Amino acid sequence: MTSIPTVLTSDELMDKAFSRASKIQKDGASALDHRKKTALAKVTASGDIVTSTLNDYVERFPRIEKGDDFFPELVDLTIGIDHYKKSLGAVRWASSRTEKLKNECLRNLRRTKDVTYIESIRSSFYGRLASVLKQISGDLLFLQDAKNKFRKLPSIAPDVATAVIAGFPNVGKSKLVSILSTAAPEVAPYPFTTKGIIIGHISDGWRRYQIIDTPGLLDRDLEERNDIERQAILALKYLTHVLVFILDPSEQCGYPMEKQLALLDSVKKGFPDVPMLVAESKCDIVKSGSGRYFFSSETGENMDTLRENIIGELRKIRFEEEGQ
Repeated sequence: MTSIPTVLTSDELMDKAFSRASKIQKDGASALDHRKKTALAKVTASGDIVTSTLNDYVERFPRIEKGDDFFPELVDLTIGIDHYKKSLGAVRWASSRTEKLKNECLRNLRRTKDVTYIESIRSSFYGRLASVLKQISGDLLFLQDAKNKFRKLPSIAPDVATAVIAGFPNVGKSKLVSILSTAAPEVAPYPFTTKGIIIGHISDGWRRYQIIDTPGLLDRDLEERNDIERQAILALKYLTHVLVFILDPSEQCGYPMEKQLALLDSVKKGFPDVPMLVAESKCDIVKSGSGRYFFSSETGENMDTLRENIIGELRKIRFEEEGQ
């Protein structure tokens, strides 16, 4: 993705344009010629600064169209594609409007022979330019917020076999991912520590696979889910080659096993064709005896076994994609 520029506020952009213009002075053969040349240069400089800055925003922000794919849906969820396109359109309009106002002002300056009228023409341009920028002040603020959100979006390779870690909040997903991969998710003993999708990589000799830590899922209808949970659903929908579902039989996550198992059944029904590993965390506290995989991120018990099983499933996906 092209580097996205920092977006100035409308006041900052006006200050930048007017400050640059205020330093300009031109020599002339007469008082009229001096003032006219100086005013022409000031108007040109301030107008060009605004148009070039706004055009840079339009060019360097990514083009995003709604579509049935992970990244557009994630952008729509976290930023809002309709609002995003509206704000870019407003900035494009402001750039075009500024260029038109500048050219009108330059024509009027070139035509006048009244030295006292020159300052009035320039001041009028400054006022109209400030008015245009104030009209898009909200759009500029939105785009700066969007820029910050774009920076936090995960960089995902769609052609790399991927394991997605899912389950209730605080069952140990982030800790597991931090041990298995290069990712360094924040880990703390409260729900929804993971505020978005976190991407790590797990090595298998010369091969590398993706492993994704998703926000905690709760067992409720999609329309009732919050934006954090919806990010997890997007990851499951578009990125999952292997699903690793984590249960916490100690129930220290704050959710009884009954609810955790109900969510597991719901996920199985929603993704019947996706290979799934079900593993119980925190075996240093409780071993349920269910016969499922179990592990402890704290003591390391069975971590190597779980890692090899995840890699084993990912190898199958890789080989299928390569036709081996």
